[in-house]
Amino acid sequence: MHDTPMDGAKAPDRHSGVRRAFVASLTGTALEWYDFAVYSAAAALVFGDLFFPSEDPLTGTLLAFSTYAVGYVSRPLGGFVFGRLGDVIGRKKVLIATLVLIGAATFLIGVLPAYSTAGVAAPVALVVLRFAQGVGVGGEWGGAVLLSSEFGDPRRRGFYASAAQVGPPAGNLLANGVLAALGALLTEAQFESWGWRVAFLLSGLLVAFGLWIRAKLEETPVFKAMEAEHSRPEAPIREVFTTQPRALLAAILCRVGPDVLYAMFTVFILTYATKELGMSRGSALAAVLIGSSLQVFLMPLAGALSDRINRRLLYGCAALAAGVWPFVFFPMVGGGTWLPLATGVVVGLVIHCCLYGPQAAFIAEQFSPRLRYTGSSLAYTLAGIIGGAVAPLLFTSLLSAYDSWVPLATYIALASAVSLAGVCLGRDPEAAVDEDTRLASPEAPATADATRAG
Repeated sequence: MHDTPMDGAKAPDRHSGVRRAFVASLTGTALEWYDFAVYSAAAALVFGDLFFPSEDPLTGTLLAFSTYAVGYVSRPLGGFVFGRLGDVIGRKKVLIATLVLIGAATFLIGVLPAYSTAGVAAPVALVVLRFAQGVGVGGEWGGAVLLSSEFGDPRRRGFYASAAQVGPPAGNLLANGVLAALGALLTEAQFESWGWRVAFLLSGLLVAFGLWIRAKLEETPVFKAMEAEHSRPEAPIREVFTTQPRALLAAILCRVGPDVLYAMFTVFILTYATKELGMSRGSALAAVLIGSSLQVFLMPLAGALSDRINRRLLYGCAALAAGVWPFVFFPMVGGGTWLPLATGVVVGLVIHCCLYGPQAAFIAEQFSPRLRYTGSSLAYTLAGIIGGAVAPLLFTSLLSAYDSWVPLATYIALASAVSLAGVCLGRDPEAAVDEDTRLASPEAPATADATRAG
């Protein structure tokens, strides 16, 4: 007689836990990506002059983007360290640690002296702090994906996992919005002297808010089940490489195209619009802001769409579109007017949504639950080295060498083809859905081996 009320009382708690996990995943990742994005924008706009002075502005920008790449190169260290810990000690503890790490690094960048004051020590310190940012982001993504998706219905993994995917555009929107506001309120000299620092110092307040959100969460049901079954891995990194190599390769390859596309339409486009098209910094930032605003809403819609149709099919079609669009975009913006630029950036970021929205679910479901944090983190971070890390550097180098947009568009097309190959290597989600449903169920029988063959 008491079963029904008890069951009824549990349902709202479960729904409440799902909502809290979704919000915690979204807000925490957005705050970390605010830190990462504000650096990316500053590298394109002011770091070349402040930390890497050179007579050639393009050379200064190239050096600034080198530190941008450091944030990607350091990600695998975060993936190895925090990914392993996430499968061994739990998702929640690791996510709190990554948030503190990247927040502290960003705040310290805001108080760094420029090259004119500290000499070579200034760019060296910038590189070290950028490295720390990358380590934090490398450990963040996999846990944020699992935080929301392991609380939610496995049949809606595309939607729930997209909470972490909303973080980059939301963080990018916030970062560029702060920089745009500072640019509008301050003179050029004030912005380059101290105004950019305000955006970095705000990180301290934002991280405190993110910690408050994450500290209130419980551990995910899937990890609790792993603890109850004593099935946590002892050497998750070795297990991923030895038992699930195809899953890891598919997950790595599928990320390359979206990373390169995003680097173009949110980072390098600021340099291209200002230095090649002769547009103002405010105009370029406004175009990115509009596209990022739409992504905040379209990303979960794309994730939800992938729950209704074949996820790999949606991903593959979006990869094809990503390879074609640059050949339309660059001729369209050649006149140097704002409306074509804004339209082109928006379309590029909409295509990115159709890739990035389902991506978290696609990558996570390639791995068994007991190896999912490690596998997802390794795929995310290793792909970043060959994708997003070198993209701004290659864009800058190609433009400098050929003075043409054609090599830039060709590079994006090749990266999209790599992602298409990853989608073909990957598998559909039905097996992973069944396994997650069983593993998370309180009535699930204990099992010592939850690993699915790779």
